[in-house]
Parts: sequence; C-alpha cells; structure tokens
Amino acid sequence: MRKNTSERFAREVLSALAQGYSVPSVGEHFAIEPSVAQRLNDKIVEQSTFLPRINIVPVDELVGENLLGYAKEPVTSRTDTSGNGERKPKDVLGLGKYDYQLHKTDSDVAIRYNTIDVWAKFPDLADRYARYVQERIAADRELIGWYGERAVATTDLVANPLMQDVNKGWLQYMRDNLPANILTEGEHAGEIRIGKGGDYSCLDVAINDMVEGIPYYLQKDLVALIGRDLIVRERAMLFEAVQGTPTEKAAMDSFSQKYGGLPWETPSFFPARGLVITPLANLSLYHQDTSWRRKIEDNAKKDQYEDYLSRNEGYVVETPEQLVAWEFANVKLPFEEGGQTVWK
Repeated sequence: MRKNTSERFAREVLSALAQGYSVPSVGEHFAIEPSVAQRLNDKIVEQSTFLPRINIVPVDELVGENLLGYAKEPVTSRTDTSGNGERKPKDVLGLGKYDYQLHKTDSDVAIRYNTIDVWAKFPDLADRYARYVQERIAADRELIGWYGERAVATTDLVANPLMQDVNKGWLQYMRDNLPANILTEGEHAGEIRIGKGGDYSCLDVAINDMVEGIPYYLQKDLVALIGRDLIVRERAMLFEAVQGTPTEKAAMDSFSQKYGGLPWETPSFFPARGLVITPLANLSLYHQDTSWRRKIEDNAKKDQYEDYLSRNEGYVVETPEQLVAWEFANVKLPFEEGGQTVWK
C-alpha cells in the first residue's frame, strides 16, 4: 500500500510540477521562469482574503526605490500667458524617497509517507497537497507583514513564533522610515490607554485624532484596520450603554459599521490590539520574479518527501505619510480589580 501510494504521489505531484514549470524533471534544484513564478505567486495570493487586496509587485532588483507614485499636491491651475506669465509644471510625485530591500525567504515543507497513505483515497492528491502548502505560505506572509521586525541569517520559530525574525513587515517599515507616524505612548510612558479615563475614551475619538496625522491631500480611501480585542471592548461598552434592547442593538450594529467615520475591518492574523489607518493600496509585497527556485526529493532515510521553495521578497509601505498606527504592544485596556481600574 505504502509503495503504491508513494509512487502515485511522486508520479502525480512531480510530473505535474515538471509540466507546470516546463522542465524535464523536478528532482534537481531548478530556477522557475518568471512567468511561471508569477502564476505560482498568484496561486498563493488566491488562498488569502487579504493579500489580493494589496499590491503584489514583481521587481528586478533586491534593493531599490518604491515603485508606486502619488501626487502630493493639486496640479490644476490657470496662468495668464499673454504677458510675462508662464505656466509652471509641478513635480508632484512624492514627499520623500523611500527604499525597499528583499530578503531570501524559504518555504520548505515535508510530507510523511504515512500521510500519503492516508490521502490515497483522495482523487485530487496532488491538488490537495499544493493547496495546503499555498494556504500556509499565504498565512505566513500575512503574519510577517504585521509582526516582522528583522531579517536574520538563521530564523528561530521557537523564540519568534510570529516569525518576527523572517523579514521586516509593514509596521517595521514605518518604524524605520517614518517613526513619527507610529504612536508609542500617551500620557503614561510606554502606554497607550484606550477606554474611560485613558488617552482615548473610545475608537471613534482615537481614529478621528489619528487621521489628523495624515496630510489632508492624502486622506483618500482610508480604512481603519482594528484588532479584535479593541472591537470586542468597544462593542461591550456600546451594549452596556444601550442596555441591550433589540431596537437599540440594531441601531448599535448600524452605528458600528464605521469608526471615526471610516470603514473598518480586522484582517486575518492582525494584532489583537492593533490600529492601522491607511488605504489598502498603500501596502505592498515585492518579490523578485527571477529568484524563485524549487526542488522536491524523496528522502527515504526520513520516510518523507521534501519540498524546497525559495524566493526573494520584502514588505513596503508605498507612501509612509499616508499611514498612521499604534504600537500595538503598548496598548492597554481597563479592567476592574478590587474596585479599582487596572490598565493591562
């Protein structure tokens, strides 16, 4: 049974990969053609609900300047040219120049022989395996985007369970390039207190205040990304305020469709106490389409097939001036303990 199912896995998966990558065999480490790499990347992105809504950008270089531009001020005017007046074109692209850097990123997985045996009953064995791997890579990309702090030579998943050491994510990009747009504290050092008696009494007040940190000419298509802990606390406050009657509950649900006048959502894997305000189109994931490499091999010594995939990628905030956020690790909420309010 094991021999037959393992052979079937090898035949279906390896031949499908070889055909897809236009190579004779995937038994050797091989580079993936850019057009094929783009299709593979698209398949990974499709497994996420968030990644399809941001920019996934193929680039040529490991290091360079951000690719997507924006207009920093109005360009429409009029000049009387009948005398000495001259029309004066404006250079409107950008408030500052920002760079990106890509890092080699590995997604190496193994599938045990006994798992293959269990999956033998599925006619879509190869597709099922590919989908599981793609879903996990998509989830990892989102986690790194929110929690990534650095890119080290050898990562440690035990010490950094949110993959903080795999790459620099969007919030770290802001910390490095425009730290003034990341609020780190309020009245109390190292703390941002949200709730009655805190720096902000509620999300509406907080978001209204935070939006003012974005220049007026960039306040377009803004979305508030809000962590689950903050939403749960906000709704609990509202339920308590309306005393839970059905009519008032319905009104509350309608009211909470926006916070601070902005549409909001909680992306998968978003920090539970995070707040980010920006257009989704301001977030990018760059990948070098000539860097994708793959190898699949049968490791009989470990009773498993091993699938090695690598590429160079990095996270970019296209217009840092168009993003404001909280340092989510510093956010404190009020709790009643022994008749006193404790912030934690």
